[in-house]
Amino acid sequence: MSHDPQPAAGRAVPTWLDPLLVRLGTARLEDFTQVPTPATGGRESAVLVLLGEDADTGPDVLVLQRAATLRNHAGQPAFPGGAADPEDADAAATALREANEEVGLDAASVTLLTELPKLWIPVSDFVVTPVLGWWHAPHPVHPREPAEVAHVARLPVAELVDPDNRLRVRHPSGWVGPAFSVRGMLVWGFTAGVLSALLDMGGWSRPWPRSRVIELPPIGATPAPSAGTDAADESAMR
Repeated sequence: MSHDPQPAAGRAVPTWLDPLLVRLGTARLEDFTQVPTPATGGRESAVLVLLGEDADTGPDVLVLQRAATLRNHAGQPAFPGGAADPEDADAAATALREANEEVGLDAASVTLLTELPKLWIPVSDFVVTPVLGWWHAPHPVHPREPAEVAHVARLPVAELVDPDNRLRVRHPSGWVGPAFSVRGMLVWGFTAGVLSALLDMGGWSRPWPRSRVIELPPIGATPAPSAGTDAADESAMR
């Protein structure tokens, strides 16, 4: 990604983001997954990892919860995102367009920071680029298509790193990966894997009981997630 991590005038990035941005400067694919990304092929996709800050609850991340009636990923929390359209200039354009379509996010309210390594989803052959952004001008967001998005939330980092809210889930396939139980949402799979890695890189993680494992009820035909694991998955792409 060619976007300079230096913020535009009047859009200063908070200092609490500095450790994460410095660490991401040397990030490798292996920091997020052990599934190699092929040099060619795969359907290009992107998700927006949007970090903001609330005056009362501090730093947070925007997530949405997919509608329970969806054919794939029903009820699953995810970052805004989806497959690239031919007119999208780059991964950032895809992520911002999808976020606007899904939750009404104003692209002008986001300062783009950097891209994470491309993550390949073998089951669907998606190549997903997580795009990191700073929400310098937060505004109300909501599901624009209730048939696809049931809920939108800003999850505080303080709650994500609370040891009482961290656990691992075991998928029926046998895959075990990180998860977060926050504000009535069980965040797991691709989204939890990326979040877990970023919390570690930012120096925000706190020790948590990795022995806390729950069984994940079968969710349609959703394969096991890959980000932060040794297994393959179908990410939060439609």
